[in-house]
Amino acid sequence: MNTLPDNLLAINNKIREIALECERDPSTIELIAVSKTKPVNQITEAINAGQLSFGENYVQEGVEKIHYFKQTLPETPLVWHFIGPLQSNKTKLVAENFDWMHTIDRLKIAQRLSDQRPANMPNLNVLIQVNISQETSKSGIAPDQVAELVKQVITLPNLSLRGLMAIPEIENDYDKQLIIFKQMQQLLLSLQIDYPFMKTLSMGMTGDMQAAIAAGSTMVRIGTAIFGSRQYL
Repeated sequence: MNTLPDNLLAINNKIREIALECERDPSTIELIAVSKTKPVNQITEAINAGQLSFGENYVQEGVEKIHYFKQTLPETPLVWHFIGPLQSNKTKLVAENFDWMHTIDRLKIAQRLSDQRPANMPNLNVLIQVNISQETSKSGIAPDQVAELVKQVITLPNLSLRGLMAIPEIENDYDKQLIIFKQMQQLLLSLQIDYPFMKTLSMGMTGDMQAAIAAGSTMVRIGTAIFGSRQYL
């Protein structure tokens, strides 16, 4: 049975293999370990194996983990990404604790995050979530509305807009995955004409990582292949 460090090594090797196949530099692709619902002992295992970037979907759970590791591993440069939907009444906790916020899809949330970011912290890195599959049940802004939201977000003083994020509709066919991810790539490229600093594409999970990397993803969010499918409460 594979251990968690084995899983991490396998994923990192896979990212490298896919990147080289696509003639990309593997160092331009960051692995975010999705640690939602996972206990701190498993996250500690991942840290000991060299993983420093983690993604959390639930605000309170994520904040508790951030505080725990600030106390137990104060010298370890962990980077915490909020990757779930965010209600406006939870923005303060994200603004005060996380390094990255992936799921901005409206100005109200961005404005609150900027207003609530502590003055002694660096700007919060943010991504705009695009509902690229245009599913009615999923968060994210429509592709044709992204440019207007970009114009608004870049004016906010305590945020640094870094790029785009997407969670496409689940699709098992590689070619269909690639078509959707290529749409995200083209959207980012079109924005880079006016906003060359937008270089991040957060897309790709355990089931569609290969297509995402082929389409230019710079952050892949992997949970199951690292921690396993069991959910810890």
